[in-house]
Amino acid sequence: MIRTVLGDVPAAGFGPADYHEHLFQVSPLLTGDELDDETASGEEALSLVTAGISAMVEATPTGLGRNPAAVARISRATGLQVVHVTGAHREEHYPAGHWLRDADDLTARFTADVTEGLPAEDSPARGPVATGPDGEPVRAGMVKAGVGYWRISPFEQRVLAAVGETAAATGVPVMVHLEYCSAAFEVLELLAAQGVPAHRVVLAHVDRNLDPGLHAELAAVGAYLGFDGMARHREAPDSAILDDLEQLVTAGHTPRILLGGDVARRGRYRAYGGLPGLDYLPRRFLPRLTRRVGEDAVGEMLRHNPARLLTLS
Repeated sequence: MIRTVLGDVPAAGFGPADYHEHLFQVSPLLTGDELDDETASGEEALSLVTAGISAMVEATPTGLGRNPAAVARISRATGLQVVHVTGAHREEHYPAGHWLRDADDLTARFTADVTEGLPAEDSPARGPVATGPDGEPVRAGMVKAGVGYWRISPFEQRVLAAVGETAAATGVPVMVHLEYCSAAFEVLELLAAQGVPAHRVVLAHVDRNLDPGLHAELAAVGAYLGFDGMARHREAPDSAILDDLEQLVTAGHTPRILLGGDVARRGRYRAYGGLPGLDYLPRRFLPRLTRRVGEDAVGEMLRHNPARLLTLS
């Protein structure tokens, strides 16, 4: 079973899935790019469904403007299956004095988000649990951590430990935000020490460092590779991401690849007045990828791989 915001669903009926998006997000690092409008975010979610993606991970963790009740309403209205994360992001998203920096109950907090339900509003005391359209609690189905560029700060180490403990206790998988795919093996080692093997972890943003050799090494130890940098042409052209993916497929690493958009900005969502929109992945990128590696490989990346990772263990 996979834990969505509308309840647990059979893995066989999940997907095609975009493994990394945000319907709501507010961070001091993204001033002016807040995702905080339920109607607009719902329109973007519908565009994803219309373009052929029927499932996604809402990757906004604790304290960054997440709105699980609204996500559940959007899921019901659009038919988009959504897995919501708990956990915490890298340190820079939480300014000095933020209550989460000093919280000493991270494991208990993240575990409760999975087992009892996500809070309706993030606060030091957690508060009431968010409920969906049917009055049922909206529970997290994945736990997230984040680290800096070649740095795992003391706060991030505490988060990783709590994330590992939560995943080991509840059976949910782990997503880790990496800066330019740095410290990937170090993160996997820390999680393994908490009882979380690499095959329960997706490393987000591996394509911010387009090194197919490094990616093959990470795939060989069992980690999932999160490709989500499409349409960021100032950083790398889509063609370079396609080249990397084609080399990984040719080398036999298709079962470790996940695809997402991580559009994540008001200025990049059409419903908020920006471009290219949440559906860039299915409309623009997937046709090119299919021509490169074939429908079977793309289907594995969109259906089998996310369903395997997101299934509760």
